[in-house]
Amino acid sequence: MKVIQTNQAPAAIGPYSQGIIVNNLFYSSGQIPLTAEGVLVDGDVKEQTHQVFKNLQAVLEEAGASLDTVVKATVFIKDMNEFAAINEVYGEYFSTHKPARSCVEVARLPKDVLVEIEVVALVK
Repeated sequence: MKVIQTNQAPAAIGPYSQGIIVNNLFYSSGQIPLTAEGVLVDGDVKEQTHQVFKNLQAVLEEAGASLDTVVKATVFIKDMNEFAAINEVYGEYFSTHKPARSCVEVARLPKDVLVEIEVVALVK
């Protein structure tokens, strides 16, 4: 098991890692719309989703993976009415490669953000 940590994504805000590699699979922790410096992106759900993908790309790269090697994504959203907007941004990052996905509306997310995404990816 290998712990993944990069300064290109926000540091964990609790007792967990940004991600873990086990065998040839990378498991990310959920990424929320914080910048690498820990500043919350205050924009709408689209802006927040773009920041989440920036964070995912950073931890995936550190792990030796990429969005192209993601096999499963889990999307947590505060309001299912925002699904179409989140899905539009999601489709910009997963246009040709479409991993399996779950999407769940939740009552509340850390720091009251609008979206959180975690992924499982193959390590190159």
